[in-house]
Amino acid sequence: MGSADKKEPRRSGSKSAPKKMTGKKSRTYKDAVKETFNSRVITDIGGFSGLYNFDPALYKQPVLVSSTDGVGSKLKVAFMAGIHDTVGIDLVAMCVNDVLAQGARPLFFLDYMAVSKLVPDQAVEIMKGIVEGCQEANCALIGGETAELSDFYTPGEYDLAGFVVGVVERDKIIDDSEVRVGDKIIGLESSGLHSNGYTLVRRIIFDDLKMKVTDKLFDTTVGEELLRPTRIYVTAVHILLRDFKITGVANITGGGILENVARVLPKTCQAVIKKDLWKPLPIFDFLTREGSVAEEEMFRTFNMGIGLAIIVPAGQAEEVLDRLIGEVKKRSQGKPVVLV
Repeated sequence: MGSADKKEPRRSGSKSAPKKMTGKKSRTYKDAVKETFNSRVITDIGGFSGLYNFDPALYKQPVLVSSTDGVGSKLKVAFMAGIHDTVGIDLVAMCVNDVLAQGARPLFFLDYMAVSKLVPDQAVEIMKGIVEGCQEANCALIGGETAELSDFYTPGEYDLAGFVVGVVERDKIIDDSEVRVGDKIIGLESSGLHSNGYTLVRRIIFDDLKMKVTDKLFDTTVGEELLRPTRIYVTAVHILLRDFKITGVANITGGGILENVARVLPKTCQAVIKKDLWKPLPIFDFLTREGSVAEEEMFRTFNMGIGLAIIVPAGQAEEVLDRLIGEVKKRSQGKPVVLV
């Protein structure tokens, strides 16, 4: 790369890397990252790669599970609002909730941030969120990279990508092979929009309604409402996995409830979602009404208040459910995979 385009490894402690992270107690950047470390991490910050001591002897038949994702156009709202301490949580959540769908426990995480020119204070806020997300998911942040691409990104804007590796016992992998007619679907509440559907959200709120990020919306501002971080479900699901049989897990991301629940069903099954059993968060009612969005499009675009859907045998449902939102039935030829 030429002098205008360069890559700055944020783990190096270089001059352009953020060195302080503020909060209740001031701590250095390296200290914050190291708070995510565990005894398996055998590398320090600043190397060309991250080292993690994975011990297969701790498992009978370990299978590594990986995922990569980004935050998407939700970042546009962060730029508008000048709020950068939640999108890092989103980044971690989008990745760890995906490996969770296979029953995996996340082991370690890496991040990539591309900017026009590194703004240290902004980068610190982003990293605060990434560290918080990794701590909540109980995975180590063992590496990362910042690329300065001055002729590629608009000044002040950035893009984020995350990468996670997890592990699951081979005989504990969750897929559609054990989903049966009669199984119950349990919905775990979302914190809001999470990180999908923001092209439509921004069109409705900023283009059609001409609202600003500082305008009041519900009990907060538009910016703060739209930037509520994606909920991380790792702890909750793994507590359930200790004692219960989970036959399917759908991370409700792009494609909403309709497309993501369909991904974890055998072709012979249909999920019937009982929408009257939960009340969508106010933001979804607002978008439906103000954007004149059809109900099917809402369910195909957004999580509608359900961030993760778990399928369990009927006999266990009463013990594990937060809210029962549906059941698996026999699917007739030509019928949709998911029916609301």
